[in-house]
Amino acid sequence: MYELRGVTKRYKRGKETVDALDGIDLTIGDGDRLVIQGPTGGGKSTLLQMLGGLDRPTSGSVTLDGTDLAKLSESKLTRVRSENIGFVFQSFNLIPTLTAQENVETALVPLKLKVRERRERAAAALESVGLAERSGHLPAELSGGQQQRVAIARALVKRPKVLLADEPTGNLDESMRDEIMEVLETMWKEHGLTFIMVTHDSAIARKAPRLATIRKGRITVKENVSS
Repeated sequence: MYELRGVTKRYKRGKETVDALDGIDLTIGDGDRLVIQGPTGGGKSTLLQMLGGLDRPTSGSVTLDGTDLAKLSESKLTRVRSENIGFVFQSFNLIPTLTAQENVETALVPLKLKVRERRERAAAALESVGLAERSGHLPAELSGGQQQRVAIARALVKRPKVLLADEPTGNLDESMRDEIMEVLETMWKEHGLTFIMVTHDSAIARKAPRLATIRKGRITVKENVSS
């Protein structure tokens, strides 16, 4: 479970101070699916970075299962990310010189697994997203939707508790968007993940059980009755 209390994030922009997050209070239960929307610059991605331990708040606490991420050392924070949090990004972030199989295996390197176990788990992850036959292909040999499937497999191969997705369908057309959302929702259900996603896409937001809206660093959350 996530507990955020009084979370602020301030940046300096010249002589001006910008409140990217302005006193965020938020609870996200285990197994929740939360979509975050809001205008550009409203604080969506900043909030996701806090949840993922990729940035630290200026003030306040970001607690995951009783541990305040803001107070951890860099080495302990890296371990939490490596073991408990999977990330999917808009730009896929695949290594162009590695095959799909090898890209997925990279997520397991910090866990210091044996080579055979890494290969077996990566192969199973690719099969779970329908890409078993593409495991030896480089990213350039895959479509955008297939590359995002590889990224999802990489995020889930370490068997995290949390999946964070930042505009995962932003580079895809409508048909591919629906396909990738179906994969993500299936993984959420099958693995019991806590799934938190940032999107500009209102069609996706309408289907989410919970919808958070951020404007000027302030958040409102509602149950989505149309989901």
